[in-house]
Amino acid sequence: MEEERIRFFRMLIDTPSPSGFEEQVQQLFLERVKDAVDLTYKDVHGNAFGVINPDCEHKLMLAGHCDEVGLMVSYIDKEGYVYFSTVGGIDPQITQGMPVVIHTATGPVSGVIGKKPIHLLEEKERQKVARIEEQWIDIGAKDGEEARSMVQIGDPITFDIASRCLAGERITGKGIDDKVGVFVVCEVLRELGREKQSLAFGVYGVSTVQEELGLRGAKTSAFGINPKIGIAIDVTFASDCPNIDKKKVGDISLGRGPVLARGPNINSKLWMRIKRVAEENNIPYQVQAEARATGTDANVIQTTRSGVVTALLSIPNRYMHTPSEIVDMQDVENAIRLLVLFIKSLKVEENWIP
Repeated sequence: MEEERIRFFRMLIDTPSPSGFEEQVQQLFLERVKDAVDLTYKDVHGNAFGVINPDCEHKLMLAGHCDEVGLMVSYIDKEGYVYFSTVGGIDPQITQGMPVVIHTATGPVSGVIGKKPIHLLEEKERQKVARIEEQWIDIGAKDGEEARSMVQIGDPITFDIASRCLAGERITGKGIDDKVGVFVVCEVLRELGREKQSLAFGVYGVSTVQEELGLRGAKTSAFGINPKIGIAIDVTFASDCPNIDKKKVGDISLGRGPVLARGPNINSKLWMRIKRVAEENNIPYQVQAEARATGTDANVIQTTRSGVVTALLSIPNRYMHTPSEIVDMQDVENAIRLLVLFIKSLKVEENWIP
């Protein structure tokens, strides 16, 4: 993948966007796509939209959620220690000792999540994981008064870890779930924008908000767009690392291509259509069984209004909801290529009724 694309992807990852506080990353999205699309806008929830051919009767929606899991200030004690709650699903085993940034109205405040030294732990303390409400952030304040002058209740918090390039084309960082989906939406819009006159559909690329809190942004944005076809782009569990049971998750590996979800949340004709485009163009792909409604934006897109023809395209991701997620950019590039070719091949008269 081109170096310029890699730089933009890493910028997305490194830009803080805990659920409900996505403004900075949405600005990056809108700036990235503005020259390729005919229309950009945001809604009252903070969803960001880039639209190609907005006057087309038939609409296709691409959705990647820009929010990441994080923390939030919930209490400041008299000694100046900051207590917090989680925004989205975070494992308390990974938080202790982590550097963090509290995002305040006057700027970022650095801190660390404290931990009693192992030398001082009783045996029973070593055997248990401290609950989130038992953990605290040390911002260096001398007392509660100073701490409260620096941070406020409700300030969002993110892990202070920068993205890094690993071997091959693999990248690690926080918030890859699902800024990789936002990245795919951006790059698909940029490529389609070069030949928008040949498209049969209006294409609505959406960077959705608050997915980690219940798919909230996708629900409202899909209702507003009322698309005929909706495709969610998200991450899925890679099972090519230790202690992941492939009998439960499926055989999903980094570098073997994007993942086509198959199950009741997915329109069967759309699934076959995307699969055929991949095979005709020698694009590698993997298949994952989803026996129930998925925990992705595809879930709510499918049931919007009288129903939407829905698919889910996923990027294999290791160590999900940790500050060190890993994806392979070859999978990302193949996802972009697959979506571009699929959208260019669409015809208005196609019948999607199973």
